[in-house]
Amino acid sequence: AYNKIKEHIHRTPILTSQYLDDLSGAQLFFKCENFQKIGAFKMRGALHAVLTTPKDELKKGFVTHSSGNHAQALARAAQIAKTTAYIVMPKGAPAIKVKAVKGYGGQVTLCENSEQSRIETCQQIIDQTQATFVHPYDSDVVILGQATCAKEIYEQCPALDDLICPVGGGGLASGSILATKAFSPTTRVILAEPKNADDAYQSFTQKKHLKVIRPNT
Repeated sequence: AYNKIKEHIHRTPILTSQYLDDLSGAQLFFKCENFQKIGAFKMRGALHAVLTTPKDELKKGFVTHSSGNHAQALARAAQIAKTTAYIVMPKGAPAIKVKAVKGYGGQVTLCENSEQSRIETCQQIIDQTQATFVHPYDSDVVILGQATCAKEIYEQCPALDDLICPVGGGGLASGSILATKAFSPTTRVILAEPKNADDAYQSFTQKKHLKVIRPNT
């Protein structure tokens, strides 16, 4: 995965802060994916998904629903691969994000702000174009792309005691765990999420897939 995407992404820096080290009583290292292309780690997964797609499917383009970084990432990845990205965004999406997606060449379709509307609109586009759907996180190829972030961390900063990773949908978290098993098996992975949107924690402890409805973060 890393070899496929490395030409098109930044190897983002790891920064430190003496103040935060003193405050925490630990030596902290910050992997700055805010300096990644499109401003987020999402570029890794979307690009890997696009670049692993067979050529006959590649030319039909890609579709996803997202109001944020995954939308921009898929649009940019499709631009790199010289194909089309169809991005379904809710009508209330921030104008700056819609503009960013269009700036990367994405074709934006606005829909109602509900999961059902997003799914139905994506399906309509797939029926019309035969484009490949790229899920923001629930996808093997996306997870493998996100795993390249932790791979870089262990190359830049070996022998870490702990890796603290944010968990939203779970793509970065899953990839980070895979990379840790492969490249730094003695490191402990800790997943962090907002207390009022703790679906990963609840699912993990109750051993079944749970969702948080309207998380108040």
